Amino acid sequence: MINVFRWSIYFIGIMIFSMGIAITVNMQHLGIHPWDVLNVALFDLVGLSIGSWTIIISIVLIVISWTLDKSYIKIGTFLNAVLVGAFVDFYMWLDFLPKAAGSWTDIVSIVAGIVIMGLGGGIYNSAGVGSGPRDGFMLSISDKTGASIGKVRIITESAVLVLGLILSGPVFIFTFIFTFIQSPIFERTYLQMRRVVEWASLTKKQYSNSSNLG
Repeated sequence: MINVFRWSIYFIGIMIFSMGIAITVNMQHLGIHPWDVLNVALFDLVGLSIGSWTIIISIVLIVISWTLDKSYIKIGTFLNAVLVGAFVDFYMWLDFLPKAAGSWTDIVSIVAGIVIMGLGGGIYNSAGVGSGPRDGFMLSISDKTGASIGKVRIITESAVLVLGLILSGPVFIFTFIFTFIQSPIFERTYLQMRRVVEWASLTKKQYSNSSNLG
């Protein structure tokens, strides 16, 4: 039961997180997350799809993480690499999300997208079935170098942002304030959902014990 519950939480979180990405990509003229700046830049430069580049980059990061520290790589990590990109492309194909209108509503939409990403990220990570490829990569680097996770995140995302900028990716004001909106929402959602998952796990364990005693 608990495994079904964990995986349900995971998939729901992935779907929500991917929707947030798709919304922000539609508002890319205002600036998007550094990793998505790179994905969009490669899409504009080479082709394929934004979701395809999300998958390709995620797989590269998993390979690097695997060579550095396998402990952060679980089945959920591999699923994340494929599902996020697939869902982003799916949402873009459905074409029902807000589009840029060149007005103040674009700001509302991108803030909503960032909030949704924070919620989705917190939800799927709370399931505890594997870190995302980017998180696993940064945690692996942190463990190997001894640098703080925050420092590694700043350096990594700054490098990705510079690369995306060189490739003419969509960098603007929201690229730089993205983390300040998303991170607190992610943290709060993660902590609250983690309690729910742990409560469900404890309840399942108690139920199993009582059944065995009976």
